[in-house]
Amino acid sequence: MTSGSARPTYVIHGVNGAQGAPVVAALAAAGKSVTALTRNPNAVVRGAQRVLAADYSSAADLTDAYRGAEGVFVHLPAMAAKEDRETFAHNILTAVRQARPDRIVFSTSGFPIDPAIGGAFATLATGLADSGVSHAVIAPELYFENLLMPFIIDSARERGVLPYPIRPDFPVSWASHLDIADVAAALLDRTDVTGVVSVGQYPAVTGPELAEAFSTRLGRKVVFTSITPEEFRASLAPLFGEQAAAQIANNYEAMSALPGRSIAPETSAQKLLGVTPRTPSQWLADIGI
Repeated sequence: MTSGSARPTYVIHGVNGAQGAPVVAALAAAGKSVTALTRNPNAVVRGAQRVLAADYSSAADLTDAYRGAEGVFVHLPAMAAKEDRETFAHNILTAVRQARPDRIVFSTSGFPIDPAIGGAFATLATGLADSGVSHAVIAPELYFENLLMPFIIDSARERGVLPYPIRPDFPVSWASHLDIADVAAALLDRTDVTGVVSVGQYPAVTGPELAEAFSTRLGRKVVFTSITPEEFRASLAPLFGEQAAAQIANNYEAMSALPGRSIAPETSAQKLLGVTPRTPSQWLADIGI
């Protein structure tokens, strides 16, 4: 652990990952004291005053990390095994109940939190609601960053084709990890906003509309094409392994029966926090595409 300020701090999980790193940056930009949780105690995390070695697999480590915190940002590793995620959720809840941080903000990473469906994400959301600790749940749908996988972005750049496993008429309230960070930073400060906060484009955006944004940014015609979940699985396997790729493909197969994935405007970050997510064009500009 590195020494840092004794003032109240915000504890952030996944500081070297796609979700946690932007939250650290957003809080640091706002002048907040940040404690970064990582498995490597010697890691250097830009924007963090302290680095703690703590892992989801240890409720005791999490309890020590959360104690005295002004706020905690947490999300479950999407690529972990289901059984591990369930263990992690219970460990987080144990730590929250014992340490009693002032506030906890949980990102679902787009996974369902309906108790009728079950799973670790629902377990954590339900447990936080019963914990007596001030909390909010960030609920995105799909991430823009999914489109940065090499077989997708390279296809858009080189062939003018944007492939994704949804129908052309399937509207999605896309959001960026940068949007999640903006909302998380706001929710850690806005303790008056509790429960579920939906994050994403509203109205929702179709595949061809995404392709239009890519066309403008890349300076060439880009068209959207729908691929099957099986084609998606085959492309994902070299990146994430067969088991994770199959799980993701199954999720998209189930999604194909839905009319779309749009947020509800009444629970949106736009309405509850006054935070408007990036449009596809704004996101592409912000990441330098």
